[in-house]
Amino acid sequence: MHEASLAGGILKLVEDSARREGFRRVTVLRLEVGKLAGVELRALRFALEAIAPGTALDGARLEFEAPEGQAWCLECSQRVPLAARGMACTACGSYRLQPTGGTELRVIDMLVADE
Repeated sequence: MHEASLAGGILKLVEDSARREGFRRVTVLRLEVGKLAGVELRALRFALEAIAPGTALDGARLEFEAPEGQAWCLECSQRVPLAARGMACTACGSYRLQPTGGTELRVIDMLVADE
């Protein structure tokens, strides 16, 4: 389950930000996890909640945005939706697609408290 290591990286980012910016805890953490990122949202939520006690994430509300996949077709030169990796172009049926969106995993923003 690579979501546990991803959660550890997210926690490190939050803790580093807390030290640098001088806040004590995060009340809301918003993440963007694209549908082509290869991340199971439920597993990531579970992992973040499991490591949160005693950290700046303790008690934070976790919010996720999951943008749809997009790709550029190298055959027909069109931007097309891509529901999953390995799918064919919806315009021409080619499998020569370059993902251009929905692959992201990033922190969008944090609402913090100084307490």
